[in-house]
This record gives sequence, C-alpha cells and structure tokens, in this order.
Amino acid sequence: MKRTLSLALLCALGLSAQETVPVVVQPLDRKLRLPAEILPYQAVDLHARVQGFVEKVEVDRGSVVRKGQLLIELSAPELKAQLAEVEAKAVAVESQRAEAEARLASQEAVLERLRQAAATAGAVAGIEVIQAQKAAEALRSQIASIQSQARATRASAAAIGELIGYLKVTAPFDGVITARHVHPGALANGPLLRIEQVNRLRVVVAVPESEVATMIAGASVPFAIAGGLTGSGVITRIARSVDPKTRTMPVELEVANASGKLSPGMYAEATWPARRAQPSILVPPTAVAVNTEKVFVIRSNQGRAEHVPVVKGAAAGELVEVFGALAAGDRVLRRASDEIRPGAALK
Repeated sequence: MKRTLSLALLCALGLSAQETVPVVVQPLDRKLRLPAEILPYQAVDLHARVQGFVEKVEVDRGSVVRKGQLLIELSAPELKAQLAEVEAKAVAVESQRAEAEARLASQEAVLERLRQAAATAGAVAGIEVIQAQKAAEALRSQIASIQSQARATRASAAAIGELIGYLKVTAPFDGVITARHVHPGALANGPLLRIEQVNRLRVVVAVPESEVATMIAGASVPFAIAGGLTGSGVITRIARSVDPKTRTMPVELEVANASGKLSPGMYAEATWPARRAQPSILVPPTAVAVNTEKVFVIRSNQGRAEHVPVVKGAAAGELVEVFGALAAGDRVLRRASDEIRPGAALK
C-alpha cells in the first residue's frame, strides 16, 4: 500500500515539474528609480582679464545679480599712465600732420605759380617746376606716414581703453553669487567670484545602458528630493555616449526654478519611464535555467524539450522579461532544469 502511494506521489511530482505555461507577450511599462544630480543651468568662475588690485567688491555670497551689473572694481594705475602717454603721443602726431598739411598747401601754391609762369617761354626754368613738384610729392608722402602713425596711436589708445574697461567686472548673466574669493586690496590673480544661474536648472540622470533605447526626447520625468521636495523636468539633452566606467549615459532634464526651492548640488531620485519600443516576452522566473554554458528556457516543441537561449531583463510582477527566439503561442516549462536534455520527451 505504501509503495503504491509513493509511486503515485512521484508521478504527480514529475507531471507538475514538467508543466508548461504560455509565454506572455505584452507591452511592459516600468518605473525605474535612477539617481540624479541637480546642476545650475549656467555656472562660471569670474577672473580678472587684466592684472590689478581689488578696489571695491559690490556683492557677496548669496547676492542676486542681473546681467551687466557691476560686481568688482579693480585698480591698475599703470594702465591709466599708459593711456595718458598714448593720448599725448596722439596729440603730437596730429600736430605734425597739421604742420605738414600746411607746408603742402604752401608748396602746391608755389608749384601752381611756377606752372603758370612756365607757360611764357624763358620766364621760368623747367628744373624749377620739377623741383617744386617733387617737394610737393615728398610732403604728401610725409602726411600719409603721419596719418598711419595717427591710426596706430588711436588703435593703441582704444586697446588700452578696452583694458581699462576690464577693470570693472560685471555679471555675464542673471544669477546668484555662490562663492566669494577676494576682498579689497587683494591682487586679482585667481578666481574672484562664482556666479550660477539657478532660475533654470539641469537635472542630470544616469540612465543604464540597458534602458538607453527607452529614452524619448521631450518626455516629462518626475523626481523627488529628500525632505519632501518634488519636481519634474523635460528630457532635453541626451549625451549619446555611454560612460565606460559606470555603463550609464547622462541625460539632462531642463527644470524651471522660479520659486528657488531647488538648489544646485542637491541629490535627486528620478522616476524614469522605461517603455520598450516592442512588446516584451514574459515568463515565470522559475522557467529560466542557468548552467555553465548558457541561460535558457525549455520550450515544448511537439512534445519534445528544446533549449532556447535567452537574456534576462527586468522583473514585471510575478513574471520576468526575457530576450530570445520566443514568440506568442510558445509554451515553456514552468520549472526549467538542466537535467532535462534537448530532445527529451515531455510528459
């Protein structure tokens, strides 16, 4: 009696172990929790473009500034001295030009009278006309040279004036001063201030390479920050290159932050919409077997076992996503085992 019950139990267990189930083919929408970092939309360390000493600092850490606003004023007396020297040279060159033009006018008048006198035979020697003409040409060449000097002097003065303009450090865009490195009297030979634009932010999400194909430009992605802060951004910039160290691709969300509740440097967790372009194939997790050679499921092919290599994907409730040569209508063993060899008859 006991022997009969044991055989019946073993047969029942064997039949249960070889139970087949249909593969499930359906769209798979998942929500992944991915790490993200909040960065300013623009950020720059301001440096002095000319050597000088800090004379005034009009802002401090936390100051809200507008584009073009004066932030720091530097002092460089040697530049002002150079400008005064060049301006004095420009005045001297202009004086030389005026004097040469006056001599040229006088010489041209003499040349004209000689030409008129030469119309009467024997009144003026021809050599005198030629000499007067050469003298006028020499004066014209001298005036052209002086004019070139004047242009060079004016260009030098403009260049020095532009350098003097750099003594006033202004804001390149609307933003907030997040760091101050100098005080009045310091030599401006390093970063002076750091300014960041925070009314717009970049949220950089590290997307795993397996989910790169699910990205849709323009999609809205919500995110959360410790402390209860939440927000959402639009997928705006995709790096199109996977980091070989982390196997992730940085993707930027653009976020409006007019209220200022979000700050650069915050750590966020994005709820990433992972949607496959094609319907996914789902099987029970126990239907996936692993040996030293492959990962596979066992498909029933006219009552015979057929090993189908697969790659496991994401979990979807009580099922798991697999990638392989499976299609709708296929049936696989609910409990796959390496002991069931290809071609074996399935009960």
